[in-house]
Amino acid sequence: MMWVRRLAFRLAALLAVLLALTILLFFLQEIADFDPVAATIGANASPEAIAAERARLGLDDPVLTRYFSYLGGLVTGDLGWSLRTRHPVSQDIAQFFPASAELVLFAYLLALLLAAAFAASSVLRWPGAALGRGVMFLLAAAPSFLLGIVGIIVFYSRLGWFPGSGRIGREADLSGPTGFMTIDALLAGRLDLLGDALHHLALPALALAVGPALAIGRVFRSSLETTLEAEFIKTARVKGLTEGQTLRRHVVRNSLPAPLAMAGLYLGVMFAGVVVVERVFTWPGLGLYMFNSLLKADFPAVAGGVFVLSTIYVVSNAVVDVLQSVADPRITFS
Repeated sequence: MMWVRRLAFRLAALLAVLLALTILLFFLQEIADFDPVAATIGANASPEAIAAERARLGLDDPVLTRYFSYLGGLVTGDLGWSLRTRHPVSQDIAQFFPASAELVLFAYLLALLLAAAFAASSVLRWPGAALGRGVMFLLAAAPSFLLGIVGIIVFYSRLGWFPGSGRIGREADLSGPTGFMTIDALLAGRLDLLGDALHHLALPALALAVGPALAIGRVFRSSLETTLEAEFIKTARVKGLTEGQTLRRHVVRNSLPAPLAMAGLYLGVMFAGVVVVERVFTWPGLGLYMFNSLLKADFPAVAGGVFVLSTIYVVSNAVVDVLQSVADPRITFS
């Protein structure tokens, strides 16, 4: 019964945040300097045609009526029409989102691996680990777009080790059910295309991963050091457990809540940061779609992308709250 109440509380909070987001997006749409009628039928249309189009779009309805119509569209997946592509925004997002999701998830896994290595090397004092941590501190001091630009200059233009743009080589033609180049290449049995996709992922994923990796790693290191000083760890050692057994059975699990919270936060942050990284690497994902739409004052496309990315951020934090409670029953949602 307690779990039901906890989940109900977290779900209600999630829905409240999303509702507030819809109100904000609707308000911005109301004050935005663009005319959907002119974008639909042209600025030189007759007054009769303009009046008919306004009535069709519901622009003459009261504000509350327009808001609930907008909210109903979001619930059913209707995000409006893009003024730039002349396609439904939901259709555009379905086309471009897999590229962003693949980049973010690959960068997220890379960030978790780097964070674990950072924390473990600090606590266990691996030989030469100080140099690696110093490099991470140096790279994390720069914003992701600057890391991307430097990466392109050094590893693409100068050394030629990695490609500087795109998801896959121009000569390759790969389409599959998931939209993830790596997974579709595996499903097709094309290991050559898998290697090519990973090759293209390397630089943008690293630029996106370094900052979150250091933040998560520092929290994980602090949590590990605190747990190692706890009385129950000393008791475990007195009982004869080896250092490895103590780490696996007691230290790591009891150190997870804080880094889990940070990792969940940064998953949403990475989806937000992907807009800039995709622009730098000309990565054909949702971020580049939103950037190009912003240049053309395509508000429906930008608002649709913001809603999707914000929803991912809110949901990821809600999932982390649940995982924290599983990892440490002392934590409650309230």
